[in-house]
Amino acid sequence: MTDSDERALRLRAAASPRRASLDDCGVLARLFTAAFASDPVFDWIARRGPRRAAGLERFFFWLLRTRAIPFGEVWMSPDGSAAAAWLPPGVPATAGNFFEQMKLLPVFVRLCGVPRLLRGAAMANAMEAHHPKIDHYYLAFVAAAPRLQGMGLGSAILEATLARADAKGWPAYLENSSPRNTRLYERYGFVARGNIAPPGAPPLIAMWRDAKSTEPRAAL
Repeated sequence: MTDSDERALRLRAAASPRRASLDDCGVLARLFTAAFASDPVFDWIARRGPRRAAGLERFFFWLLRTRAIPFGEVWMSPDGSAAAAWLPPGVPATAGNFFEQMKLLPVFVRLCGVPRLLRGAAMANAMEAHHPKIDHYYLAFVAAAPRLQGMGLGSAILEATLARADAKGWPAYLENSSPRNTRLYERYGFVARGNIAPPGAPPLIAMWRDAKSTEPRAAL
């Protein structure tokens, strides 16, 4: 198989994603861990040292298993090379009240380590404070396998999953933690609303996309 043949196959797979199930949590957690290993925001909040990758993987596994996949809007290439984790309208983007958040403390300690726990809390609080109050589709994470980046897989799966929001007549929202992705999101109609990161953190740009469909909103 030539490189162009492989690229064509990968692109077709990303453009026709399947809905992820709980059985996919491990595969997707590893994909997101690899894709976000050098992300500026995660680099700021995640612990240093040999336990860093394990902390990232545990965080993504928890998010996928409890906060994303059960709501039916996590999509992945059949070959596992790309994925997009969305939350549909009406699903809270945060863990809820104080007692629910305390249950998650071990997850965040493993992600941040004790020295950076306050950074993680500050970032989470900033994201919650600026999260839109009107109903929308929320793109938590989108990723392609690092060895395949540059093939257009992220664009393909983003376009395929945005079509679901458009078909239902909903706007979309994301937080962009990497400046190199700004043009990609703008190409698909997202508009920057400004930096929401806490003081001292790398930029985290809130981006909003108006609903594209003029049809009445369908039932979820």
